[in-house]
Amino acid sequence: MPALVSNDDVEKCLRELLKQEGYSLSPRRVLGQTGVDILATRPGDSYHIEVIGFKSSPSARAYDFYQIFFRAISRLNEGAKRCVIALPKRMGDGLPARAEQHHIAWLRIAQAFPELEVWLIDTEKRSYKRTQWRDWISPI
Repeated sequence: MPALVSNDDVEKCLRELLKQEGYSLSPRRVLGQTGVDILATRPGDSYHIEVIGFKSSPSARAYDFYQIFFRAISRLNEGAKRCVIALPKRMGDGLPARAEQHHIAWLRIAQAFPELEVWLIDTEKRSYKRTQWRDWISPI
């Protein structure tokens, strides 16, 4: 499935931005290597970041999103204090609808995983926006 914004583009952009903010970054993983996509640290601050791109197929995007959710929260096993799902800014357009579709579950996930964040990466403007999982849904 062709990507409109590749995982690699998102990761490279985010790495540049985090480096500019003074974070130390884990080395890029090689093909087939498992583990967190980016571990970003600086004194008193660390993020376990999982990255996805934006595929042309809506079903592939949904599959990637649910898969990255589980990869992100699995970093709690590694002692993560902040788990991040980093995705292209364009995917943010569909997040309110996705959150509403799974309203009660989305709220419960927010309660169960307060350390879960969603970052929107703008690969064209070379910027990003940090949000919390709970920011995408209104309370019942």
